[in-house]
Parts: sequence; structure tokens; C-alpha cells
Amino acid sequence: MRKLFLAFACLAVNVLMANPVDQLLERIDKGASAKFKTQLVKADRDFFCIQQEGKKVKVSGNTWVNVATGVHWYLKYYAGVHLTWNNMQARLPENLPVVKQPERHETDLKLRYDFNYCTFSYTMAFWDWERWQKEIDWMALHGVNMPLAIVGEECVWHNMLLQLGYSEEEIGKFIAGPAFLAWWEMNNLEGWGGPLPKSWYERQEMLQKKILARMRQWGMTPVLPGYCGMVPHDAKEKLGLNVADAGLWNGFQRPANLLPTDPRFHEIASLYYKHLTKLFGKADYYAIDPFHESNDDSNIDYGAAAIALQKAMKTANPKATWVVQGWTENPRPQMLDALSVGDVLILDLFSECRPMWGAPSIWKREQGYGQHSWLFCMLENFGANVGLHGRMDQLIDNFYSTKTHPLATKLTGIGFTMEGSENNPVMFELMSELPWRNERVDKKEWVANYVRARYGADNEQVQRAWEILTNSIYNCPVGNNQQGPHESIFCGRPTLNNFQASSWSKMRNYYDPEDTRQAAVLMLEGAAQFRGNNNFEYDLVDITRQALADQARIQYHRTIAAYKSFSRKAFDRESRLFLQMLLMQDSLLATREEFRLGRWTTMARNCGTSKQEQDLYEWNARVQITTWGNRFCADQGGLRDYAHKEWQGLLADFYYMRWKTYFDALQQQMDKLSKPDKEMLGTGAMGNKTADELFQMALPQEVKIDYYAIEEPWTLKHNDYSASPEGNPIDRARQAMMLITNK
Repeated sequence: MRKLFLAFACLAVNVLMANPVDQLLERIDKGASAKFKTQLVKADRDFFCIQQEGKKVKVSGNTWVNVATGVHWYLKYYAGVHLTWNNMQARLPENLPVVKQPERHETDLKLRYDFNYCTFSYTMAFWDWERWQKEIDWMALHGVNMPLAIVGEECVWHNMLLQLGYSEEEIGKFIAGPAFLAWWEMNNLEGWGGPLPKSWYERQEMLQKKILARMRQWGMTPVLPGYCGMVPHDAKEKLGLNVADAGLWNGFQRPANLLPTDPRFHEIASLYYKHLTKLFGKADYYAIDPFHESNDDSNIDYGAAAIALQKAMKTANPKATWVVQGWTENPRPQMLDALSVGDVLILDLFSECRPMWGAPSIWKREQGYGQHSWLFCMLENFGANVGLHGRMDQLIDNFYSTKTHPLATKLTGIGFTMEGSENNPVMFELMSELPWRNERVDKKEWVANYVRARYGADNEQVQRAWEILTNSIYNCPVGNNQQGPHESIFCGRPTLNNFQASSWSKMRNYYDPEDTRQAAVLMLEGAAQFRGNNNFEYDLVDITRQALADQARIQYHRTIAAYKSFSRKAFDRESRLFLQMLLMQDSLLATREEFRLGRWTTMARNCGTSKQEQDLYEWNARVQITTWGNRFCADQGGLRDYAHKEWQGLLADFYYMRWKTYFDALQQQMDKLSKPDKEMLGTGAMGNKTADELFQMALPQEVKIDYYAIEEPWTLKHNDYSASPEGNPIDRARQAMMLITNK
């Protein structure tokens, strides 16, 4: 037995000592590690260096993550290989391009964070280990050394609540389903999407242990979920605790907040950390976001709450640092004032648009975060919505302003804090390079190099396309505070005045739709050179999708104008063309797995160990991207379509259904108005109308449709959607552009 134990121990040590960069290179391209020499070198500053050593390319750095960052830099700018979400494998050249002179990059921004709580639900809710392994590879290549790691937090709570005397049924009513765990973890809701079966807890526990082992092999510092004071809303009755009722969040019952003055506060918090540590070990950083998106409560002493939460964290690990999101009211000044310098790290969550650290913005804090450390973060995406979007000039300006701003002296790193990932790789590539570029980035030059690296070759038309995009749709200006991309007209509930699809996007027009159309035309002009190039074909589909959506918005206005003009034949023609464009979008997106609904629903069903579980997970997947909540939360709460997607399958079966229903209703109204209302005339009811009432009746009328009633049935279905792509991306893109041109 002792020999067996020693053998396993030696195996574990060898795994930990193995060079993770070589393993990564083998996953990129079998045999690739033999073409590189990778080396750790001690240094006070984070660095990587690329140089030639004989026939091999030597990449050195002071951490394995920094070495991986150097490998990615070489692949992009020497070998013309760009690895990103849509393409994490590549065939490397037989003989790697020679590095003529050493290239070294350094940074003082030692902490490079990744993820938003929402990412774990909007993008990663149903990921398996294979997909997680690719993401950890992506993180290493992009310099991330401090990832949020909250997979399996529900396992901790499950075990904790059992010990506190909650039954399995009661726990099932508290912990949310897979697609909604993020908002449960942020103290926003209880139970929605559950109850979770036993197999889910077992799955997530094993998955998190694999994730943490791989992160630690890289030398990354995972940020584990700390205790934020959350308890079930019935904890006062069930456990006799002194709690503050957190009320509702967009119609959902929120968990309660355990008051720091409760004599059992430390007991409850210690119990949480006991179960967390037992399952996943200790952490040097804990994510704790109390009172998230909530109004101030006079019953809560926020300074005392901060002290109590910090004490519990420090009891679990005296060396730990509290990581908190800088978002709306948080972290409250009373809390920051109560915390010691060095014990808290703030994520300035939306630095490229609404920085709170002291730069000009609608969320500016006059004194920033005081003496507390913080990270400059890029949010970029909300709800994992599909759409080209970026704030290139703002991102560059805001980042480099930290170099000289007196309130930025405690900046210690950067972060990716997107609500959804796997989109707009150009923005994440730019953000990942900023810490390593001490000289201000020249946007035009950087984009040209990015395009060359992404496709492995140059092309005049394609370069012109990207120059148009980065000066228009990828350059959302200062003063525009919209949340994420310009939302597709296809994805909103139809009305006579459609603009944004979700309730809170704050959309404003800032680019000419002709720009995206022209960019798509130019991409097609260069397509012959890149047929079969994975990165190019992904981008071509995405850019054409954007152009088609933008032109469809114009077509929508033509359709509504025909209705308001009572031009019945024109309305019939224009509405049919709009619906044709919607179905063309569905056909275009069918060519890429990344834009297929079937990828999402298949991942969901694959998590289940029985048909009942598979159906539950698919329901979670369907609801999140459509109604989001029940009738009240979707309609009165405003959550419907927050996570809308331009995806094949969803367009044809869900969004088409809404628009066809709406246009049919408008057509029926015009048909009715074209005939005398004999019933009204016979009763003399028209003669009883006031002048104002008659005037209002003469105006084009909005039709009333119970959208939730036609949306919910789709969420309950289990018809199959394939994840496998169909058709050629270039050919379908050309068909889409012909439809736009000939409309």
C-alpha cells in the first residue's frame, strides 16, 4: 500500500512539474512543442522574451502564463497564426519563421483577471471539461493569471444547508438551475430553473476540481467565491437569524442578507468556508459581492457588514484578499472606509465606458477608490448578445490615461469582465496586449497587424473592410453609454416603434449602416484568397450577419411606413421582404457552429444523465435566451430578451413566429379598416365619440399581442436542433448580400 501511495504521489508531482506550455503546444498542433524551447527565468517584473536559439524559437518568461503569452505573440506576429475561441488549433509551418532579433515585453500590471459572474451562466452554463480545457488554454495565451473560479459553488451551499437542517426539497427551492446560477450567486434570485438533481452536484464538483488543478498547474491564482452574507429568504423563520429582507429583483424573490450584528453571523460564514475549503481548497483571493444591484437599506450598517465579511474571509485564510466588483452602487464607500488597505481589490468593471476609478464618466467617483488597489476592466458584452461592438478609441484613451492620472496610482492590473464571451475577438485581443505595450497603441497600425495575423496573409480589400469597421461600429464614441452591441431588429418583440431588443441596452445610433454593408462587400471581394480559412470564414459570417441585421432595420422602417400610410400592397411586399431577410439570416448563420442554437441546446442536454434531467437543462437553455423569467419577471420585470441571440434555429422558429404574428395582425387591422364597421354604424356608437377619441381612432393603431403566451410554448418544446454546420459560409454570405443589394 505504501509503495502504491508513493507511486501516486510521484505521478502527481510529475504532473505539477510538467511544462504546461509544451502540453498546450501539443494541443494546438501535435509535435509543435519540439519546435520551441520554453524556459522559466526569475525576474522582478513580469516579462516574456522571444528569440532564436539554433533551429528553435525560444520563449522565456518569469511565469508559465507569461511564457504562453510570448508563444501566442510569436504565433500571431511571426507565424501568422491567431488562436481564439473559434479556432484553438492550427497547423504550424514545418519550419517556423526565424526571429531575427530578440523581442522582449514587460509589464508592472501583474494581475490579469478573467470573467464576470454572468459569464458562467450566459456562456459557460453547460461546458464540459473539454471545453474548459480550451478556455484555460485561451486564458494562458492571453496572459490571464487570476481567473474567477465559481463552478461548483452550488455544491458548497448544498452541503452547508444540509448541515443547517434544510431538506433536499428546501434546498431545491433555494439554489437556481444551471442557466441562472450566476444571479443566485449574486444574491438576485432563488430557485429559478431548479431543482438541481444529485448528478448535477457530482458533475460540477468533479469539473471544478479539474479546472482548479489545471489553473494551478499554470501558476494561475484562482478567485474562489467567498461568503457575501446571503441566506435563504426564510432563514429568519427557519434558523432564527436576524436578516434584512432584500425584496425583489426584477420580479424574483431575492435571498435575505444576514445582518453582521447577528450573534450567529461568524458561525454561518465559517460553516460556508469550511465546506468550500473541504471541496476546493483555500484561495488567496475570494470574490465577495454583497448587496449587488440593491438600494441602500437603513437596517444595514454597511461598514460593519464589510468588517464582518472580511473577518470571516481572514479566518479562512489570513493571507486572503477580498475581490469586489465596481458596479453601480458597489462597493459602497462605507464599506471601503471600513476595510484596511491591501485587503481589498476592486474590479472597475466597465472601464472602457463608465469608469468609476476617477476618469470622466457618468459613474465617476471623485476620489476614485482611495488607497485601495483596483483593476482596469473591459466589460464589452452584455447578455452574451450577438453583434459587432467595441469602443476602441475609448478603451485605448482610458487605459493610457491611467499612466499619469493621480487617482490611478493603485492600478495593479487589468480584467476581462464580459457578461458573455466567444464574440468580438478583436476587442479581447487588443485588451490582452495593452499591458505589454508601454508605448501608446496606434489603432490603425495595430488593426492592420491584427488582420494580417488573424488570417495569415494580407489582402487590400479585407484590410479596407476592417478599417471601416474599426472607425465605425467598433468605435462607439464617448457619451454613448449603451450596454453592448447595437441590438438586432430581428430579436425584439415587434411594435410600431422597435429600436432596442432588451429593456436596458440604452442603445443610441452611432454608426451608419452603410459602413457594415460596405465592409461585408469588401470581405466578399477578398474571399477567394481565404476560402477554407477558419478565422476568415467566421468573421465573414459575423460581419455579413451584422450588415444584414442593419439593413433589415431599414427594411423594418419601410414596412411600418407602408402600414402608417395605409398602403396595403406596399405593406404586404415590404413585410414579406423583411421576413425573407430574417430567414436569410437564419440560413447564413447555419454555416457556423458558433451561431447555431443546436450548439447551446446540445451542450445543455449532454449534461443530463436521464431524459428528465436533459429536459430540465434544455428548458433552462431555452428560457434564458428568450423570456428569461416567468410571465411577471419577463414582462413587468423587463427581463425578456435580455440574453437574445441571433442564432440559426432561434431566428426561424422563435423570432420569425413573433414577427409573422405581428405583421398578420397589422394586415388584419388594415383589412378591417378598409370595410365599413356595420355594427358600430348600426348602434350609433360613433356619434357618441368625442372629437379627441375620433382623432385617436384615425391614427395608426398599435395591435395588442400577448407575446409571452406565444413565447412560453417554444421554451417547453424538445424538438431537436443540430449543432453541425450546413452550407458554405462564403456562398451563403454572397447570397445574403445579393438579397440586400436587390431588395
